[in-house]
Amino acid sequence: MKQVIQNLKGGEVSVVDVPVPSIAPGQVLVKNMASLVSVGTERALLEFAQKNLLSKALERPDLVRQVVEKAKSDGMLSAFDSAKGRLSQPIALGYSSAGYVVEASGSASIFKPGDRVACAGSGYASHAEFITVPENLIVKIPGEMKFEEAAYVTLGAIALQGLRLSKVELGDSIAVIGLGLVGQIVCQLAKTSGCIAYGIDPDVSRTELAKRLGCENVFTSEKAIEDYVNQTSSLGGVDHVIVCAASSNNRSVELAGRLARHKGDVVVVGDVGMNIPRRTYYEKELNFIVSRSYGPGRYDPLYEEKGIDYPPAYVRWTENRNMEAFLDLIQRQGMDVESLTTHSFDIEDAHEAYSIVTGDSNGHSLAVLLTYPDCSQTTRKTVFRDEVKRSASTRTVIPAVGLIGAGKFAHSVLLPTIKKSGKVDWRGVCTQTGLSAARTADKYGFAYCTTEEDDLYKDESINTIIIATRHNLHAGQVVAALESGKNVFCEKPLALNEDELLKVMSCHQQSSDQILMVGFNRRFSTMGIRMKAFFEDISEPLMITYRINGGYFPREHWTQDRNSGGGRIIGEICHFVDFMTFVLGEKPVSVQAHSLSDGHLYNGDNVSITIEFGDGSVGNIVYVANGDESFEKERIEIFGGGQVAVINGFRRLDLIAKGKRKTYKSSWRTDKGHASEWKAFTNALQSTHEQPIPIADIVTTTLTTFMIEESLRIGRKVDVGYPVFLENIPALRGSGDTE
Repeated sequence: MKQVIQNLKGGEVSVVDVPVPSIAPGQVLVKNMASLVSVGTERALLEFAQKNLLSKALERPDLVRQVVEKAKSDGMLSAFDSAKGRLSQPIALGYSSAGYVVEASGSASIFKPGDRVACAGSGYASHAEFITVPENLIVKIPGEMKFEEAAYVTLGAIALQGLRLSKVELGDSIAVIGLGLVGQIVCQLAKTSGCIAYGIDPDVSRTELAKRLGCENVFTSEKAIEDYVNQTSSLGGVDHVIVCAASSNNRSVELAGRLARHKGDVVVVGDVGMNIPRRTYYEKELNFIVSRSYGPGRYDPLYEEKGIDYPPAYVRWTENRNMEAFLDLIQRQGMDVESLTTHSFDIEDAHEAYSIVTGDSNGHSLAVLLTYPDCSQTTRKTVFRDEVKRSASTRTVIPAVGLIGAGKFAHSVLLPTIKKSGKVDWRGVCTQTGLSAARTADKYGFAYCTTEEDDLYKDESINTIIIATRHNLHAGQVVAALESGKNVFCEKPLALNEDELLKVMSCHQQSSDQILMVGFNRRFSTMGIRMKAFFEDISEPLMITYRINGGYFPREHWTQDRNSGGGRIIGEICHFVDFMTFVLGEKPVSVQAHSLSDGHLYNGDNVSITIEFGDGSVGNIVYVANGDESFEKERIEIFGGGQVAVINGFRRLDLIAKGKRKTYKSSWRTDKGHASEWKAFTNALQSTHEQPIPIADIVTTTLTTFMIEESLRIGRKVDVGYPVFLENIPALRGSGDTE
């Protein structure tokens, strides 16, 4: 299928061929028939992308601070690689479209194939032939409304929300600053609501259009509108001012203050400077409100992604209900959006549309529509790169990789690390979105990209599956890969509960000649290996303290969701349990955990964990989310046999014994073992055929994280229960992998 993307580094817009996206629970697959290019919003994005690095940095100092902090904690090269990776990511353009339903996930969906629908949401309602959209971001199109009209749904909801926040009443006066697309719609909504509308924009063509659509009071200069309002208003100003302009300066907010009456409302919808002039707003006691896009529910993952609606009795107007209301206004002929369309292009000619948007072509643009061929064919979920259609028999490189999932970690760490090794044949990549799959295939040279996992499992030319998806998918994908005869490299965690772990281990025992690797990379770090060797001649138990300054993650982040991320104990603390297991060469036997009573802010992320190991050693993990992120992330201290070893951020290792200190440093880049981890995996495939991490270590580490959560739940020490777990897998009992 065709999709419009933008290169964030240079700003180029292109139409690419990508696989049709796969549908996730709670989503609907839609065949787009029309999508709206929002000239103001998308032009701003294009202009930002076309700026040089210095200009980008000046405009987004928040991102610069993130790079600086990463450089402090992980080294300059790590920070550079991370920033470079983000700039190389293409952006899916578009956020308002209309088409018809091809498929809905689940029988309970209110949408059925063939339904005519309008869609909203950046990252969802993109300029693409096929899109997948969560149900709360879709509404049915009423009557025989044209797709080209329904494609305005997102902009209409934005305009409606801005107007609702001002709490307009019949007969009120409203000044609209900025007569771009949203401003034009607000003016029409004001008229429909029985209000008196005033509009201002320096572009004469836009004021003339607003006048043709019913806004009789239009102006091109600030002085003209101020003089008119002062002469005609008996209240000393208008009741409400809606700021729809887009400008980095403060003039719109200043003008809004001068136009509003005492105790009036100023609602900001557009992206403008908001340095509020205190004297004006104080003397008039104005209400200043910033509108949050389409309405209640916006940016709430529970609403948008999981479909949990707000009760109408308590939240009358959500973003979905605003979308419905706007389409209803068009249907009842209260709104004219067709007159707002200045240009229309086929998806194949999208580059011409954006040439107009950025001003590279002559002519004024307001709303630009993209249209799509009326074809319901969705079977093309795999796209081959022409130059690499090779047969399996001609390849000798091991491993031959199929990748499932290509998110932030895969692109910033995993794939660059594997690429540097040189020992890989990139075969197929599968992601839920076609764009992500196509981008990854192009960047790393995969033979094909797809949105169907089965394509990789059934591909006989693939001998290794790398899994880098969200945590809740890992166990099922590992089982499917093993059952298809593949070796597996799975990013942590392996499973989110004991049932999943049992299924994986049972399956692995049926495929004992295959390598199963979990991404516990720290045990492969150079400093970690030296630390372990430093204590090899010590026979007494050791005391280990591992402190992690994990940083704050909001509760709505997917990793905090028990059903998708599993929480930070299962999803991240597994790393530190595994490292202790590696250094000691012993299994955890019991755990006791405590957490701060931190209310709802940290989601139980501040924990202290004590782990007892089989030889009597004790490990203490202190994981905090309430620290300063500029401080070093990880520190490991080991004491025993009159010796001390300390790792600071995997950039410095101190080994102290008999009054002497030996120090190893890495100033430019952290070494957390990712490269050595992959090397160990490929060596196992090519020569040793032994598990790079003993299966027993993988099982006990995973079980320990489950028991940490259980200890927190019941408030006391808990046995890890490895022998009991083993009893459920007879094939594991007594095997070389586990003892």
